[in-house]
Amino acid sequence: MRSAFLYFISTLLTLGALTCEAADKKETTTLKDGAVRHIVVFKYKPDSRPDEIKQVTDAFRALKDDIPGMLSFEYGINNSPENLDQGFTHIYQMTFENAQARDKYLPHPQHGKFGELLGKLSILDSVFVVDYEINR
Repeated sequence: MRSAFLYFISTLLTLGALTCEAADKKETTTLKDGAVRHIVVFKYKPDSRPDEIKQVTDAFRALKDDIPGMLSFEYGINNSPENLDQGFTHIYQMTFENAQARDKYLPHPQHGKFGELLGKLSILDSVFVVDYEINR
């Protein structure tokens, strides 16, 4: 019985890994050189509530529907065991068609409204942003 269970779990993990690998390959092949990754990392104040952080994440995600040239949005919470995060916990990554699309995003009115939400909630301690052009 235990052997069958372990086989089942192993099969699920293998299928999951293959699915993730296929998704990664699909994104890699559909993105053109010159696409830009925009990575924003937030350090929230210690007293930030989970519902406030969710509100920020949902508003960030919604920008993809409002801003032309934004191809994708992803987010996650740091889980690195290296302890080099300096208190930064939440990572938000957007992919743009190119630098021009990213440059239009920055002054976009919806991006401005997102900034207003951040100011109103007043839950950010610090922000770290890096962008890079995808090269293969």
